[in-house]
Amino acid sequence: MKRLPLYYRFFKNSEKSGVDRVSSREISEALDIDSATIRRDFSYFGELGRKGYGYNVKSLLKFFMEHIQGNQKRNVAIIGAGNLGSALLNYKFSNINDRMNVVAAFDNNSSIVGTTINDTMVHHSDEIEKMAKDHGIDVAILTLPAEVSQEMAERLEAAGIKGILNFTPMRLDVSDGIYVHNIDLSVELQALFFYMKHI
Repeated sequence: MKRLPLYYRFFKNSEKSGVDRVSSREISEALDIDSATIRRDFSYFGELGRKGYGYNVKSLLKFFMEHIQGNQKRNVAIIGAGNLGSALLNYKFSNINDRMNVVAAFDNNSSIVGTTINDTMVHHSDEIEKMAKDHGIDVAILTLPAEVSQEMAERLEAAGIKGILNFTPMRLDVSDGIYVHNIDLSVELQALFFYMKHI
């Protein structure tokens, strides 16, 4: 699952460059993934390529788009528009996922509320439930302090949010009806330091 978005991005870039077909060796060199692993990954989904021909860029791009994104547009809100939240608002998500639409950001800091960051309005946190309903928001990116993240997760679940990308170090307690993907930057850095020691 972690490799699928890499494949998708590779085929999207290949299409932009006017490439019609690619081999597993070319994918391997670009992504630094063993070509046998690539063939095994692709075979999991059936016959996606032909021996001696390679992989058709347009058909694989369409295939991975459907499997990663589905055909549904996802309306996303960023909860917490401080340093990290602002950086994410300025990030060009459309370059990697054209079915993802950041529709709003929320914060309770009066100096941020009412401002616009990269064409996205920052609303007060009190408006989350109403905005989620009015704009069909089903994904939230959580960039809050750890001590308030659980309470916010419960509010998001009650508001109908189905997925949370959690940048806080807190492990959120939510029901099975909502999927949480945790990104702990301190853990990722520690893992990096560990691997650097063993190079």
